[in-house]
Amino acid sequence: MPRERDPDEPKIYFLPNLMTACNLACGFFAVLMIFKGQIEVEKMSHDDPLSVKQYYEISKHYYEYAILLIFGSCLFDLLDGRLARLGGQESPFGQQFDSLADIISFGMAPAMLLSRAVLFPLGNVGWAIALVYLVCGAMRLARFNCLAALPKKPDASKDFRGLPIPMAAGFIASLTFLLIDFYKKDNQLGLWKYILAGAMLGLSWLMISDVRYPSFKKVGWNTRGTLRAIVAALLLVFATIQFRYVMPVVLFSIFLVYGFFRPWISQRLRKEIEVDEDEETATPLITMANADKKDAP
Repeated sequence: MPRERDPDEPKIYFLPNLMTACNLACGFFAVLMIFKGQIEVEKMSHDDPLSVKQYYEISKHYYEYAILLIFGSCLFDLLDGRLARLGGQESPFGQQFDSLADIISFGMAPAMLLSRAVLFPLGNVGWAIALVYLVCGAMRLARFNCLAALPKKPDASKDFRGLPIPMAAGFIASLTFLLIDFYKKDNQLGLWKYILAGAMLGLSWLMISDVRYPSFKKVGWNTRGTLRAIVAALLLVFATIQFRYVMPVVLFSIFLVYGFFRPWISQRLRKEIEVDEDEETATPLITMANADKKDAP
């Protein structure tokens, strides 16, 4: 006889939580890649200190793998929420599991990458800045869960309060990707390392701030588009592949800055940018569906 399900047991939906598990796996392997890169550096620098160029020649492959894995986490994080909403399978378990995975993939892994690949010339100060980022990321996730647990209001905004941690991690990963190419050409950061340290602290503040960012949760398979939008998206993908070291930083930077300028953008332009559909277009469909239900025997 099959065991009767405990009513207090949380619902665990397979496909969305599988995507979350893949997100966590990518974060775990990203951390391992960073550790492996450090082990190789320590082996080579045992006798003689390494120059910046030598440091990156040894560790760049491991850091590049870690960056790709963080980007992979971003993709799986996007998929788990979409699949849950698409199938009506959102659950408290999925929400908590997602946050636990995010603190590894978008908190721990980028913090280590930040301190070892970007701020390593600053020594312990670099570690401290990475710790601030990690703590702010954890606080961002905790606040999100608290707000999500509150009763839903009909007119409640779906915007993110504070910078989403996957976007913060994506910015760090893309910036590190650019700096690997920068160091590979034997360039030196000079004073820029201090500017970058300040930028990382600003990024940490953004996560726990009240700056609003669009969630793009309304974008789905039924979202309408235009020919111009499709062509623009295609050109953007081509430019990102062609200028793969620069374009990711540009795209994430645009999203970061957008939150500051968003309140001054007109509602109409904001809806076009955020692919926000008017409720008027959905109302007739809902009305027709309700009418069909009433006419049904």
